Amino acid sequence: MLFTDQLNNTIELLNIPKRIISLVPSQSELLWDLGLRTELVGVTKFCIHPQTMFNTIERVGGTKQLNLDKIRALKPDLIIGNKEENEQTQINELQKEFKVWMSDIYNLEDSLDMINKLGIVLDRIELSQQISQQIHSSFSNLKQYNGTALYLIWNNPFMAAGKSTFIGDMMNRIGLLNCLDINITILSNIINKHRYPELSIETIKALNPSFIFLSSEPYPFKDIHVKELQNHFPKSKVILVDGEMFSWYGSRLLKSVDYFNSLLI
Repeated sequence: MLFTDQLNNTIELLNIPKRIISLVPSQSELLWDLGLRTELVGVTKFCIHPQTMFNTIERVGGTKQLNLDKIRALKPDLIIGNKEENEQTQINELQKEFKVWMSDIYNLEDSLDMINKLGIVLDRIELSQQISQQIHSSFSNLKQYNGTALYLIWNNPFMAAGKSTFIGDMMNRIGLLNCLDINITILSNIINKHRYPELSIETIKALNPSFIFLSSEPYPFKDIHVKELQNHFPKSKVILVDGEMFSWYGSRLLKSVDYFNSLLI
């Protein structure tokens, strides 16, 4: 059968995949929740949920530094990756030897589409539809907040989630305006301002966000950073947030709404 991924690549599978490697944490967790416990033969070192999977499945490097030799040794009949999280050069290499299905996620709709499409590819249609429908339904119960927010993913230099990011979509869904979406004049001189720009302290002060979210990943912000940044930006409320809830676009979304609804209480 022929299947088209979210990058419009078409792959042909003669059989339902029995040896699957997942190159993205949120999608690895999804595969596990779809019941593909024996089919999943390889994940990355960042695929930490669930713990049983992390402890028992072979690791094939990091999302951006894959061990291609390990992947070859596992002889997968399907590899599942993501445009943003994996390096294109390594994906290109893998596509020469293996069937590779790629996701491309910018918002909630993309994530639900990915879940449903993988359900078809992996012969888990009913369960994948159940998960996506539960996620879709839960997001209708989101509490709405007011104000502007800046979501920092890195320290020294500060880097933030900008336009056309899944994180930005999550912020908008809880009623918060991403400062990087609305302050075009301030951002006019920032390089790479559309995705994950580097920001100076002066620029953040000029953006004047109501909230500054410090993510738990990829940079592990801690309480000490909250204190430091609160001193720098006394007009903003600085909060540590669970990065997985804002950026994991698989079955972890089933937990996101409860987290978001309690975020600013």
